[in-house]
Formats: sequence, structure tokens, C-alpha cells
Amino acid sequence: MNQEPHPLLRRHGREVTRRWFFEQCGVGLGSIALGHLFQQAGLASPAGPANPLAPKPPHHAPKAKRVVFLFMAGAPSHLELFDYKPQLAKFDGTLPPADLLKGYRAAFINPNSKLLGPKYKFVRAPNGTLISELLPHTATILDDIALVKSMVTDAFNHAPGQLLMNTGSQQFGRPSMGAWVTYGLGSESQDLPAFVVFSSGKKGPSGGNSCWGSGFLPTVYQGVQFRGSGEPVLYLSNPRGVDDEVQRDSLVSLRKLNQMRLDAVGDPEIATRINSFEMAFRMQATAPEVMDISKESQATLEMYGAEPGKPSFANNCLLARRLLEKGVRFVQLYHEAWDQHGNLVKDLKINCQDTDRASAALVKDLKQRGMLDDTLVIWGGEFGRTPMVQGGDDGRDHHPNAFTMWLAGGGIKPGLVLGESDELGFNVVKDKIHVHDLHATLLHLLGFEHTRLTYRFQGRDFRLTDVHGEVVSSLLA
Repeated sequence: MNQEPHPLLRRHGREVTRRWFFEQCGVGLGSIALGHLFQQAGLASPAGPANPLAPKPPHHAPKAKRVVFLFMAGAPSHLELFDYKPQLAKFDGTLPPADLLKGYRAAFINPNSKLLGPKYKFVRAPNGTLISELLPHTATILDDIALVKSMVTDAFNHAPGQLLMNTGSQQFGRPSMGAWVTYGLGSESQDLPAFVVFSSGKKGPSGGNSCWGSGFLPTVYQGVQFRGSGEPVLYLSNPRGVDDEVQRDSLVSLRKLNQMRLDAVGDPEIATRINSFEMAFRMQATAPEVMDISKESQATLEMYGAEPGKPSFANNCLLARRLLEKGVRFVQLYHEAWDQHGNLVKDLKINCQDTDRASAALVKDLKQRGMLDDTLVIWGGEFGRTPMVQGGDDGRDHHPNAFTMWLAGGGIKPGLVLGESDELGFNVVKDKIHVHDLHATLLHLLGFEHTRLTYRFQGRDFRLTDVHGEVVSSLLA
């Protein structure tokens, strides 16, 4: 005889079957067990979410603790700045060898365009290295940096090239280098973001915010863009009528509500939201003081060429040093002005005037403060420029086959000139270093085995170097 089931054994008007009971209770008990294991592993806390930016140990003893990346977006011409090619000057105005262009793809020009000799002279620096007359300040730090003349990449347009240099992929959606580093190491500062971004020049990078985004990593690891003057971050200050007590009470209530939701669904983005509210509150006291470069000595301001209250790449370099001193893990400075398809002579000179002095000053300043040994400094763009002319006789197209970057500090061998391109600066002929190899080397210096710094997404483990990359041992001190 059928009996009416007890009301407690009904769910939304449906009878509770034995199959449903074991299925749902199994999931529930499994969740409890998994949560307990996470707590034992330090990945969860019964009192609330663990700080996702808490300092974490790397895989091995690191040489570098922090990074500053001076990103010259738009791609500087290695042929006018670092890679002296007398043969290119000799054959100026002639067609390049036909066999050199076999299978070559350029972004805009006909590959059969004529060769263009260097537009600026090279001078011998105090250590004997040839460098452009446009870089007199960089010439003074050549004993402290490693000049890499053999970089190659897969992309020959700006957005894909910038994404590849910053995220290891030409496609949108991957975590940036800074996001990977903060995911792996956390931060030494509780009052400032772990990853800070500045931008100067004519416009931002072609790759947009994805160049410093978190991709599929939790958004707590993405870069936070600071402004060069005024409020460091828009809307950081309290609106009129809201004092510290009201704000604190509001944050406490918001945290309780967010914590309830986090406990219910376990979404890491809710933990990010909690962290961002708390961070913004602490930044209100910390950020304005850090961003006030008027407190620097006159000698320091002159060394950088910085002017308080006047946004510039120089100011951003000085701010980068101040942020690194406060425990910020990764600082990236974008200067987007290097895309000289035309007006090469005029614009290249302006770009160097805007960046040369401050870039060298940053290295010198870190060194004199004892910070260079464990701070990794990177300078470079997304690719190089063609040996062939564009824009009449005053421009160069995009070129992925050979370009130059420099690195300093953080375990990099100082005074090194690594790699070589052919006599026209067209292809690398010695010590080729791909972008993936650069990433593997940088992670190695930060204490990571690049194949082990991974994040599982959509069924597989992703990493900054994808399925590529070799550590460049010749770069290591």
C-alpha cells in the first residue's frame, strides 16, 4: 500500500528518492572533506578567505625579488640605437639580396624596398661598446646591463607583438607576465597593489589593458594603472560627506555580505572583491605619500629629469623606484611613441630625449641604494624595425626577425653583449633568443621553474611560456 511521504522528504514538490539522496549527500560530504584538506594545505581558512597576495616561496632560491619593465611600445629601431651595421650604410639605397627575402613577410611595405642606412651615428662608450649618439646616458650604464642583440618574435603587428611579449601569446585572454609573477610570489606590500602600471607618450599600448591583465587568473593579480599626477587612482578619495568612520563601517558591512556569499559559492572573484575594497582603504593613506616625488632631493630629480606635477616617463621611473621600495612586486612603464614608419629622424630623437636619461637614472639609483642586485630591470619593445625603408627615405616597417633589448640587476650578467644579427641587421645569426626564452629566464631569476608555474584552466595546465622556452644560461651572472 502506498503511503504519503513525509513533508521533509519532499524537495520542491518532488519526492526524494534514494538515488537523489546519495548523489546530493555525496557531493556535500565531498565538499566538506575537500574544504578540510584545503585548510590543512593553507589554501583556505575557516575565519575567512586567505590573502591571495600573501608572500609565497618560489621553487628555488631567487636572484631577483621584484621587476620593473620599461616597455617601449611601438618598437624602437635597433638599427639606429644599438646594432651598428656599417654594411647597411654602405649599401644604402640599393635593393637587398633576393635570397635574404625568400619567404619574408613584412607588415606594410614591399619586402623589395631599398635598404636604408642608419640615420644616426654610433659612438664608442667608455667600456668600448658601440652605441647610438642618441643614448648618451645609457652609454654610461653599459657596464651594469646586458645588451641582447639577438631577440626574435613571432608577431609583426603591434597588438599581437605586445601581447606576445607581455603574456606569451598573440591572442587575448592570457595572463600577463606581471600577473604570473604576483600569482607565484604574492606581494611584500599590504598597502599597495602588487602590480602597478604607468603609461606615458602619445597613447597607450596597442594591446590595451590585456598587456597587464590577469586573463584566466583571479583578477586580484592584474595590474593596477596609476596616474602620473593628481590622484594615483581615480576615485580613490572619499566623496564629500563621507568620512573615515562612515567608510570603515560601510566596508565592514560589505565584507560581511561578501563573506557570506563567498562561503556559499566559493567564487575566488568574491575574495578579490573583498581584497580590493580593503586595499583601496589602505591606499588612501599610503599611495598619495608614495606618489609625492617633491619629497625627493633636487639632485635625484635632476638625475631622472623629473618634474613634480608634470606627468612624464621620467616621473614614472622615479615613482617606480619609490613603489619598489615599498614592496610592490612588479612595476611596468609603457611609453608608446616608437612606431616610426615615417619621421624617423625627428621622432626617434624625441623618444630618446624622453626616455634615455630616466632609464639610466633608474639603474644608477637602484644600484646606489643597494636594490639593483635583487631588482630585475628590463628595457625593450615588441619587435624591431626593417633594414628597408618606408615613408620615402625616413621610416622603417615592423621587423620580428631581429631586435635588441637590455636587462640589468637581479642575477643578470653585467657588461654583457649577447647575440649577433647579420651584416644588414635582418636575421639573427648567433645566440638567438625567442620571447619564450626571455620569459623562461626571467622566471628562473625570480625562483621559478617555468614549466611548473602553471594554472589549470579549461581542462589543462597553462603557463607563461606555453609549451616553449629555454633558460638562457649565458645571461645569468
